[in-house]
Order: sequence, then structure tokens, then C-alpha cells
Amino acid sequence: MSRDIILAGIRRHLRRGPLPPDQAAMLSARLAEHPRHIIPKRVQLSRPELVSLFVRNLEKEFGSVARLAELAAVPQAVAEYLAAQNLPNELVIAPHPDLRQIPWASHPLLKLREGRAEPSDLVSLSSAFAGIAETGTLMFPSAPERPTTLNLLVEAAIVLLRTSRLVGPYEDAWDLLRAEGTRYNSSGFMPRNVMLITGPSRSADIEQTLELGAHGPRRLHVLLLEDDPTAKG
Repeated sequence: MSRDIILAGIRRHLRRGPLPPDQAAMLSARLAEHPRHIIPKRVQLSRPELVSLFVRNLEKEFGSVARLAELAAVPQAVAEYLAAQNLPNELVIAPHPDLRQIPWASHPLLKLREGRAEPSDLVSLSSAFAGIAETGTLMFPSAPERPTTLNLLVEAAIVLLRTSRLVGPYEDAWDLLRAEGTRYNSSGFMPRNVMLITGPSRSADIEQTLELGAHGPRRLHVLLLEDDPTAKG
């Protein structure tokens, strides 16, 4: 259902017609401006410091990070992580261009399946749209190349993140998504769903005891690809 149909239905039930021109212009201007909140001083840092802050915050939230110098290092990093966690060498991967460029043939023992995750899948590999240093958070807009099930159904989620896609505050991540909105919709609208993931799934609802994997992956491992020369310390 299109945006115009939804808004027309709301107006009809409110017994209200289109907004007067002056109010419509004011509303359009407000939506276009995207007012920004105060940016915390702790994220007003140099690029290398932002990378370090992201890693610290992610690890504080029970995630783990492996820093890679090149895309060709991904198969070895994945194999080492699976072995260290005593996980099988089978994983479902997102149909993302970055992941399709990886030379998987260098590790033929890794068994890959591209597509959405199934309940039987234990490990997934996806590509994050952006990383937010403020809280060590990963941003995943829903798209054909980023199936949302990869971040929900598996035991262990492995995520590729480029340092060139790392920002400081949340506001910069939303600005980046708005600027690239046409990748997700020909009209430039936001994607249907945006997932913000900070560490593995966890809950302390029962007797205030922390339980990992309560509503999603029990493990979150980020492969941080250092493709931004300005972010190297």
C-alpha cells in the first residue's frame, strides 16, 4: 500500500481534506530538515579514535572483533572463529556484493549457502550497512542483499563491517541511510525495516540473571575490514 493511499485513508476517517498549502509547505520543510540532536562529545573524535571506541563498546556488550587488512583475509578469519567456538564449518551468507567478492575457494572446507536463514542454521555471515561508534552498534536496513533472518535465527552471527562505513553518532548513520535511500527504493524512501544491533541477544528478565541468546544470536563476531586509510591508527 502506497504512502498516498495510507494518508488518504487517515484523512477520510478524520473527515479532513488535504492540508492548506501553508501547512503542507511547513510540514514538508520540517521533514526535509531532519533536525539533529546534540552530538555527544565522546564521539567527536578522529577516525582512528572512532574505530577504537567502536571496538571497545562492542566488546563491552559481549561482542567480539577481528580486524582484517583485506577482503581476502575473511575466509581464514571465519574458519578460525568457527574452530575457536567449536561451531560447524557450515554457514548461510547474505547475497551481498561484498561477500560475493570474497575468495572462498582458498578455504574449500567451508560450506556456504547463500540466502535467508532457516531455523536449522547455526552460523550466518552478513554485511553491515554502517557501524555506530557511540554504542558499538551495527545498522542493517532490510534489503534483498541483507535478509533480516540472518540476524535473528542463528546461534552465531558473523558480520563484515568496513571502517569506511563507521560513523560516530547515530545521527550520522541516519544521514548516511537517507543519502543512499535510492538504493532501497526508487522513490528514495527509507527501507521497510532498519535493525540496530548492539552485541548478541540477551535478557535479564528472569531473576535478573543475564541470559545470552534470549531472542536471537548467542554470539556476535565482527570482521572489521580496515579499508579506510584515515581510520588507521
